[in-house]
Amino acid sequence: ARLARPNPERPFYIRYAMLAGMTEAQIFEASKIDPWFLRQLRGIVDIELALKAAGKNVSTDLLRQAKEAGFADRQIAFATGLKSAEVYTKRNDAGIRTVFRLVDTCAAEFESFTPYFYSSYGDESEVKPSDKKKVMILGGGPNRIGQGIEFDYCCVHASYALRAVGYETVMVNSNPETVSTDYDTSDRLYFEPLTLEDILEIYRTEKCVGVIVQFGGQTPLNLAADLEAHGVKIVGTSPSSIALAEDRQLFKDILTELNIRQPVNKTALSPEEAYKLAEEIGFPILLRPSFVLGGRGMFIVYGMDPGKPVLLDKFLEDAIELDVDAISDGEMTVIGGMLEHVEHAGVHSGDAGMVLPPHTLSPAIIDEVRRITHALAKRLGVVGLMNIQFAIKDNTVFMLEVNPRASRTIPFVSKAIGVPLAKLASLCMLGAKLKDLGFT
Repeated sequence: ARLARPNPERPFYIRYAMLAGMTEAQIFEASKIDPWFLRQLRGIVDIELALKAAGKNVSTDLLRQAKEAGFADRQIAFATGLKSAEVYTKRNDAGIRTVFRLVDTCAAEFESFTPYFYSSYGDESEVKPSDKKKVMILGGGPNRIGQGIEFDYCCVHASYALRAVGYETVMVNSNPETVSTDYDTSDRLYFEPLTLEDILEIYRTEKCVGVIVQFGGQTPLNLAADLEAHGVKIVGTSPSSIALAEDRQLFKDILTELNIRQPVNKTALSPEEAYKLAEEIGFPILLRPSFVLGGRGMFIVYGMDPGKPVLLDKFLEDAIELDVDAISDGEMTVIGGMLEHVEHAGVHSGDAGMVLPPHTLSPAIIDEVRRITHALAKRLGVVGLMNIQFAIKDNTVFMLEVNPRASRTIPFVSKAIGVPLAKLASLCMLGAKLKDLGFT
């Protein structure tokens, strides 16, 4: 049934079938997929088997064949038993390096000059880097729940702002539906997956002065620490500050230090521990993973039911939720907007109706929200954009989460207040001060 019915995982089931000994003819009968495609998949499976057989003594020819077939260093490492870094060193020493080719936007009718590149493992790279200072901007990748075109808006405006002050911009994104993948939005566009290996290859080719990870949602944010570990300069909020905001226990300690209230919460490392902690906290509770975009993988639980081990928060029923978008230059923090949710807390902020400014909150509540925002920006060392989500229940302000990056509400807030927050944030990341930019 998995082979017969079209589904997103069918290529992987075809691989399992081939590994189990099914012939291409048998798979064709089950799937009705053209034999030409099955032969290509067979070629990939054969390379995987050859890598496993070679182990750590993989030859240069096989390594080149695997890279030309699209195997990532991590996949080769998994198949051979080597570490990813060892695979990179081995192929680099053998001269097996990524090259970048121009996308032929003229269908071979004329010579193409569009600065729109894709990676390959041929002999010649068609990239001709200039001597200008270059900044790389990481996009959001494929659209999915919680991460869509709102972040692309920020990437595009950042590119415009940096080009206006003399930087060349290098955009990395793999979503053809976005404006950031229009060839004239940036000086160079790389249509590549947002993975550590691909980004490092582009960074080394272009010799960028830094990388911006704040505007692409959670995907580039999760890569920040690994990129920095490989010598990449992250401009704006540092990876260590990003980790502080994402690590539940470290962040809990910061909130205690700053006298900021948070719903009762616990971290469970096993299902059994989750059940025990749920009883301690009391239902209803909110379950969520760590290091994801707010709302993704999150659900409300009103009673015991077997599930995955996750983070547990006391769910504040009938609370008013508030989103705050702020910008900081490392010294001064300015709140761009406070958005009050029309629905009660618990509705995903991507689905919620919001009003700007808030209509039902008292001046005292707004002052407390302002105090918390400034205190957190300073403590976390935010440089660029920051989004904070609050819940107000029984006239008490609770901090739900802070994200040291652009949020999905930045385009709306920017239009509403008439200030291009993403543009200002990108300039702050490169050393500009809000006072000099006229936004105080």
